[in-house]
Amino acid sequence: MTAARPADGIALAAGAVHHRPTGAAFDVVLLLHVACVVVGIGSVVVGGLQARRLQRAGAGPVPADLRGYFAPGPNWAGRVLYGVPIFGFVLLGMSDGFFELADGWILYGFVLWILAIAVAEGVLWPTERRIRTAVAAAGPDAEPATAVRAECRQLVWLSAGLVVVLVLATVLMVVQ
Repeated sequence: MTAARPADGIALAAGAVHHRPTGAAFDVVLLLHVACVVVGIGSVVVGGLQARRLQRAGAGPVPADLRGYFAPGPNWAGRVLYGVPIFGFVLLGMSDGFFELADGWILYGFVLWILAIAVAEGVLWPTERRIRTAVAAAGPDAEPATAVRAECRQLVWLSAGLVVVLVLATVLMVVQ
């Protein structure tokens, strides 16, 4: 049987107390964890905003800045989403038992984040890749096709939904 957590640590039945983790190494990993959150969410937001701009682009060729954003290639900034649970597990290990996966806020945040990564990997990034391919294939003077606009609409809604899930997961982590 464990005692309730005091403000500065966890009192265990055996008398051991786990104190809130501190130190430069923990702070650096925490900073990397938070940076991945910011860059990952930012990437999803920017992808949705750019898709919305392309969806609403008027008649005529795709603007150069949108052609640049939707240039062929992977969305490497988006893959930073993977860093959040990775650094989160490192933080759990470094906390020496102060934080545990069984803590509700950690478990629910982790599940939400993994769900968001699965949706991004399975639907969001493939949709973005199809837009990139279509924009590149159309050439610099071509107008966005109706199919591209439909893909953009899907990307906008996927981005919005993922941002809600990611922000909810982030709020769970911060409020703890």
